[in-house]
Amino acid sequence: MKNLESIARPSKEDRVLAMQSYDALSEVLKKLDTGSPEIEIEETKGKLRVPISALKLLSEILEAISKGKMVSIVPIATEMTTQAAADLLGCSRPHFVKLLESGKVPFTKVGKHRRVMFEDVMNYKKQMKETQKRLIIEMMAADEEAGLYDT
Repeated sequence: MKNLESIARPSKEDRVLAMQSYDALSEVLKKLDTGSPEIEIEETKGKLRVPISALKLLSEILEAISKGKMVSIVPIATEMTTQAAADLLGCSRPHFVKLLESGKVPFTKVGKHRRVMFEDVMNYKKQMKETQKRLIIEMMAADEEAGLYDT
């Protein structure tokens, strides 16, 4: 796997090719009805079966590259360290440990080290986003009632 330092922005040629490939693959994906279609590499005439989920991921990668975005694929372990979970949430490790100790995210201990499940971290993140959205709507409603918006 490449180091993050070696990832570069896609060139203009790569962006154009990615857009063409994305368009073609998107059309093919709409027509597929099998879970593992067979694809052929034209240059070698080699054929291989690929899970449909891998082709969908490839489609997302091509779309991102066509927009000039850098892409990195990181395998996700089901169990995470507190540092990895904090990085995923965009907070500090000490703050994340406080979340664990307060019971907001379940965890287990392996010796002295805390471990969290990826699904639990994502559930917490989803819950926080829903809470943020609800609070913003409440603030907007309060501002409207106070006449702070022009109608």
